Amino acid sequence: MRHNEPIELYYWPTPNGWKISIMLEECRLPYTVHPVDITRGEQFTPQFLAISPNNRIPAIVDRHGPGGRPISVFESGAILQYLGRKTGRFYPRDERARVAVEEWLFWQVGGLGPMAGQANHFRRYAPEPIGYAIARYTDEVNRLFGVMNARLADRQFLCGRYSIADMACVGWVRLAERMGQELPQFPHLKRWYEETRARAAVKRGLAVRVEAASAVDIHDPKVRAVLFGQRAR
Repeated sequence: MRHNEPIELYYWPTPNGWKISIMLEECRLPYTVHPVDITRGEQFTPQFLAISPNNRIPAIVDRHGPGGRPISVFESGAILQYLGRKTGRFYPRDERARVAVEEWLFWQVGGLGPMAGQANHFRRYAPEPIGYAIARYTDEVNRLFGVMNARLADRQFLCGRYSIADMACVGWVRLAERMGQELPQFPHLKRWYEETRARAAVKRGLAVRVEAASAVDIHDPKVRAVLFGQRAR
């Protein structure tokens, strides 16, 4: 098996998908994009569930994984860690530095991402405005932005050096206005975002497009049923 076989990236252009396209670009790893149209239910196909049992993007398949054998990885944080270990880049080996990166990576996975997602949903996609939900999640994103702003007051990146923690966060901060936030209110966060966003690999990772995504009608009842109406199967 060739060592240079591309990573297979199962992807849709969302903040979670961008994390992995950015990391692959930063590491200069060859990769092939497999669009998973989450508005048409492609995330529920048996083929995709075999590599991502939670029916969520992103996921990867590395044909030259540990021991030279294929491996699939789902969950964006786990993928970032895997690629960091594989390449030795953006995920420090020193234990103290690694702990810091993991703290902020898990902070994003468990806090910033879910709360920003809920704010976006209730501000943009809910069938009717629910004032309590809008205020609850908008305020929580504001609090989390404040946490990032304080963290970045005395360091260039979240953990000092640029890492997978920054890659995990940049796509969500990119959508600040959708979550009712104004970046100028958070000067250190704004500086970090502009500096991170200016990286060539980040630009390339954010530019990975899927043409079908731009044509999605979020008001289509079938689309909404797939995205927002799922229960256990």
